[in-house]
Amino acid sequence: MSILALEFMQRALLAAVVTGLAAPAVGTYLVQRRQALMGDGIGHVAVTGVAIGLLTQTSPVLAAVVVAIIASVVVEIVRERGTSGDVALALMFYGGIAGGLLLTGLAGQGANTLNRYLFGSIVTVDDNDLWIVVGLATAVVALSVGLAPRLFAITQDPDFARVAGVNVRAYNMLVSVLAAVTVTVAMRTVGLLLVSALMVVPVATVQQVTRTFRATLLAAMVVGTVASVSGLMVSAYVDVQPGATIVLIALAGFALAWPVGMWSRSRLRRRQPFGHETDAFELDDTHHVVPEDHGHLHGPDCGHLAVRHGDHVDYVHDGHRHAPHGSHYDEH
Repeated sequence: MSILALEFMQRALLAAVVTGLAAPAVGTYLVQRRQALMGDGIGHVAVTGVAIGLLTQTSPVLAAVVVAIIASVVVEIVRERGTSGDVALALMFYGGIAGGLLLTGLAGQGANTLNRYLFGSIVTVDDNDLWIVVGLATAVVALSVGLAPRLFAITQDPDFARVAGVNVRAYNMLVSVLAAVTVTVAMRTVGLLLVSALMVVPVATVQQVTRTFRATLLAAMVVGTVASVSGLMVSAYVDVQPGATIVLIALAGFALAWPVGMWSRSRLRRRQPFGHETDAFELDDTHHVVPEDHGHLHGPDCGHLAVRHGDHVDYVHDGHRHAPHGSHYDEH
């Protein structure tokens, strides 16, 4: 029998797909706001929510959603009032994990129960958990993609967004709440301790090769889904932890994309050392003499980018533009 015919595997695959779509969608905005570690902080607070669910014998997933949303709202308010975001996240780290461990003990549960949420246990997702995860992830993806122009505006330039009539505070709060929901969605897939990786690593990977925000958002969702599904399948055949496998595959993707990004950025700098908005004919005509020593002469076949400048040709060399003039070079 194929492993895909097993009912628990079908549930796990569906959970992996929706998690892989939702986590990078929100992660794109967190990375843009320089809050890449926010998922970690919320994940620690969600431990308290899981423990409350165990203590009250209700759904740990739903309890974690409620607690994580409350925590994200509190952090956003603290951040608005001038307290450093790092300090707010640190408070979440310490209080969340301590409260979770205390309440788990009071619930009479051991470390094995809590480990299912800390490190993920996607193959044990039951029907109730699955529909909660699918419903929440669908809402996260719909809001992240549907409100992309406004969310991009408040993350890229809040002052401009405010002048343009966008309710910056409300949308900032929405991003924080979406992050909280995503953490609880992903806790059964990769675990609360690794959830931030699935929110950040796919975004960092595609940023190596993409040049627009929309392309980054959509490509990160594709990369996150591929990493989640392939990590689940590898773990099923090799018998290792699915959460750790998913994160390591995502990191392997970044390791492959990073050299490509370095090469692409270097090539772009050589071609446009003065920025894409700059027109060579609009550059200042002033220049100064530099005593450069070259091992070759610039010319049509020298391999450096040639830029026509008035009555002569400049050559782009090591990030600057100069032209041979007699026995020296004129630097522009």
